[in-house]
Amino acid sequence: MDELPENLVWEILGRIRKTGDRNSVSLACKRLYELDNEQRISLRVGCGLDPANDALASLCNRFPNLTRVEITYSGWMSKLGKQMDDQGLSILSSYCPLLSDLTLSYCTFITDMGLRYLASCSKLSALKLNFTPRITGCGILSLVVGCRSLTILHLIRCLNVNSVEWLEYLGKLETLEDLSIKNCRAIGEGDLIKLGPSWQKLKRLQFEVDANYRYMKVYDRLAVDRWQRQWIPCENMQELSLVNCIISPGRGLACVLGKCRNLEKIHLDMCVGVRDSDIVSLAQKSSNLRSISLRVPSDFSLPLLMNNPLRLTDESLKAIAQNCLMLETLRISFSDGEFPSFSSFTLNGILSVIQNCPVRELALDHVYSFTDVGMEALCMAQHLETLELMRCQEISDEGLQL
Repeated sequence: MDELPENLVWEILGRIRKTGDRNSVSLACKRLYELDNEQRISLRVGCGLDPANDALASLCNRFPNLTRVEITYSGWMSKLGKQMDDQGLSILSSYCPLLSDLTLSYCTFITDMGLRYLASCSKLSALKLNFTPRITGCGILSLVVGCRSLTILHLIRCLNVNSVEWLEYLGKLETLEDLSIKNCRAIGEGDLIKLGPSWQKLKRLQFEVDANYRYMKVYDRLAVDRWQRQWIPCENMQELSLVNCIISPGRGLACVLGKCRNLEKIHLDMCVGVRDSDIVSLAQKSSNLRSISLRVPSDFSLPLLMNNPLRLTDESLKAIAQNCLMLETLRISFSDGEFPSFSSFTLNGILSVIQNCPVRELALDHVYSFTDVGMEALCMAQHLETLELMRCQEISDEGLQL
């Protein structure tokens, strides 16, 4: 190995993917140790950091070219030592000038001060925060003001993010391409209007409301009302996931559904208020759609005070069958098995999609309308590769034999 040119050794090291193997190679000799230090660009650490800040400083000093760092404290207990705190983020910002992708999971000691340290990371383009309960909207605002190249932002169970000035600031930057907001209790559907011009560049949106802690604020309602007068330029959207959202007819997120011309994947999970007209509009505009997943509230789980029945019917599925000729994945689920929604999708509607689209993956859950007749029709589905049938009690042994 000592006689090999350095560029060849560099190439060999680059082909070793497993972290354990790289660690072993780096212990073979000083030359490989130094080359591995220069070449290592990603780092994933967690509860083993003890003392956390000192260990992190040592690692960052050893690997000067880190671009991607993930710190996760899943399963952490106090006996494992103190977690990394704000000082640890200060170390990251000082020792890792090339840092572009940072993930923090279950880092419960981090506060807004730590995010202010990260604001000096000018190359940071992706930030993912999963259950960092001490973070507030002020901390995120200070970060997005400093990191003006942010294209990916994920906030999952950030329970104290109760202001959305940062969302409006990101909207003006027009750099965001991937936004995920899940179970952040104080952020509602109406707040998404603050994205403004950034809708134009957004390619992926995941928005999940914590249904158990939802509270509708007055300004939320006003914000949703303003959507009707706003033009939402979301033609570049490729992936859309909405969970536990309220879809208001003709405005808000309903406007988004009908304007995603380049949409490839959509997931609607327990979204109350989705109408056939929304899905029909989506199908007519999104000819590139490859995957659709619908988890539909059953008739008995819908609010009783609504005057008009808000259920999806075969009209939606037939529109998908006629317009989305590239569809490969179809997933349909009903929320309540004890009270199935007989008046929703029928066997004919489901079969229309299977017969007209090159469906490779089909998953049905609590779909009681799918019977042995449907199983017989699946025998003619030439593209089908994966079939999942969960709690579809109308399918018998005869259907499986077919």
